[in-house]
Amino acid sequence: MTRGERAAAAARGTVGAAFRLHGRDAGHGLDCVGVVAVSLQAAGYDGPIPTGYDLRCGDASRYHASWAGLVPADGERPGDVLLCRAGPGQLHVAVRTAAGFVHADAGLRRVVERPGPLPWPLLRAWRLEES
Repeated sequence: MTRGERAAAAARGTVGAAFRLHGRDAGHGLDCVGVVAVSLQAAGYDGPIPTGYDLRCGDASRYHASWAGLVPADGERPGDVLLCRAGPGQLHVAVRTAAGFVHADAGLRRVVERPGPLPWPLLRAWRLEES
């Protein structure tokens, strides 16, 4: 199993967790960054995870440095980290899976896997380098 596949499997393992802003533990709740953090850490990532952000933050350039150790990607492989513009001034991250993507849905108040393509514009994508 590749690191990306391990990250995607870990993201899928968070499905059903409650939504919690700044949450980093599936047992207590996760936000979108928390879902990505759990998935990357399960695949061996030990780099920085973004902190100190609001529910609405529109500065995509800030996220570029937040995922040190990941490499730019096209967003199409399982385990890829996807940075999207979910709305005006609202960035959102998700993890690509073979079926679609996993993300923390604030409206549904839980982590879900959504099949198919992203419903939002993709701004950037990164992936773990294979060792």
